[in-house]
Amino acid sequence: MKFGANTLIWSGEYDRQVQSLLPSIKENGFDGIEFPLFSLEGFDPTSVRRDTEAAGLECTVASAFTPGSSLIDDDPQVRTNTLQQLKDRLNAAADAGARLFCGPMYSPVGYLPGRRRTNDEWSRAVENLQALGDTLAANRMTLAIEPLNRFETFFLNTAGDAALLCDQIHHPNIGILFDTFHANIEEKDIAAGIRTVGRHLKHVHTCENDRGIPGSGHVEWPAVFQALRDLQYDAWLTIESFGFNIGAISAAAAIWRDIEKTPESIAFEGIKFLKSHYAGISPETARDLTAGNQPGVGAETLHARSPRSAR
Repeated sequence: MKFGANTLIWSGEYDRQVQSLLPSIKENGFDGIEFPLFSLEGFDPTSVRRDTEAAGLECTVASAFTPGSSLIDDDPQVRTNTLQQLKDRLNAAADAGARLFCGPMYSPVGYLPGRRRTNDEWSRAVENLQALGDTLAANRMTLAIEPLNRFETFFLNTAGDAALLCDQIHHPNIGILFDTFHANIEEKDIAAGIRTVGRHLKHVHTCENDRGIPGSGHVEWPAVFQALRDLQYDAWLTIESFGFNIGAISAAAAIWRDIEKTPESIAFEGIKFLKSHYAGISPETARDLTAGNQPGVGAETLHARSPRSAR
């Protein structure tokens, strides 16, 4: 299992603020960062790759469409332009060293037409996502499609629909990002939702019900981790939250207050909680292991102490 921090916790783009935080992110026990890629303007994949490798971190990429871009739009030119835009982002992410690209890659976040999706929109999503196959394969990239809650999209809300979409796309490089924040709204049972996703599960956002510190709310984490063990999931567990005042992104995520005392607490307290639950140990022991306070004890020991490893 790898633990990641989405840098939207601090900033809406990969910038000097994020760059300066990389050593602290590593020191606090993360294996990698997930950075946002909403536009290629000003994005330098060479610098990202250099910075993360120097810090000993891997990276994944999160993205979303803004108004005017959509793979399901009625206008075929909009769909063609959006598909090329997405291919360009995938190539740039690969150049930055990422092998996983995730997000609600179908229609703009916040687009709510006041009706249910149509069969035509569903077919367009399947067709256009299938068309990414060659780009994904060439870059050894996985695309994890994210269902969102009903207040952020009308198109894909549930684990069941996301699994059906992947069944119809039927490509080994395309799967699902399961986000516990969205699932807390849309699923009757979050753990059951994880099992519904099943073999399509490629990425997990470990978020509290209010986007605060994981473990501080009412997400049923023991059941979540048991479902992940049942699926033998061993990829990324990434904490995603959003900066308290980063303009349009805070608005899109409806962040109107400081969720915790500091953005750092969401990441650095959150990873202690997640590692303790993953390994089946106390939060205090996880804190010591994460901080490296026990000589010779690290990620390998956490894995060895996990309930899955003990089976």
